Amino acid sequence: MNDQDILNLIKKDKWMMKVLKIAEDLDFPDWVIGAGFVRNKVWDHLHGFSNSKVDTPDIDLVYYDPEGNDKKTDEDFSQKLKEQTGINWEIVNEFYAHKFNGIPPYKSTEDALSQWPETATGLGVKLENGNLKLIAPYGIDDLVNLIIRPCPKFPGNLEVVKERAKKKQWFEKWPKLKFFSD
Repeated sequence: MNDQDILNLIKKDKWMMKVLKIAEDLDFPDWVIGAGFVRNKVWDHLHGFSNSKVDTPDIDLVYYDPEGNDKKTDEDFSQKLKEQTGINWEIVNEFYAHKFNGIPPYKSTEDALSQWPETATGLGVKLENGNLKLIAPYGIDDLVNLIIRPCPKFPGNLEVVKERAKKKQWFEKWPKLKFFSD
């Protein structure tokens, strides 16, 4: 798979396109929907699963705006959007999100994605003028090769990532996954 194959997979999914259109209409600066939205779709596809809806507990819509919302406002907006759409949204301004991990401020949404736990998680997709755009700071090789690897800038380590995978039951859902090893 290449970037375009992933975008085509998303484009064919009416539910994903509906979610992306809702996000585009919100008009947040420097936004993407990341984490499981793309990752799970690709892993499902590579495992031969044909879910009509991505297996993700929430929609991680992140954006970067120094003049934008604070955590409480984003949480309130996420709840309001959930009530309006029936979809569980988690909207976060990456301008303040670095505080969750006690690290220096992010410079952009892509910079934030580059510091998420796994390379297969630290990516996202957006609609820009009606066109899909994939943002993948470390490329898609790990994602399409079913490799779980910590992002180089992630403040944790492989053990933290392994614990996340166990807690989220990734190997039960996607048994072809494998951890990165040197």
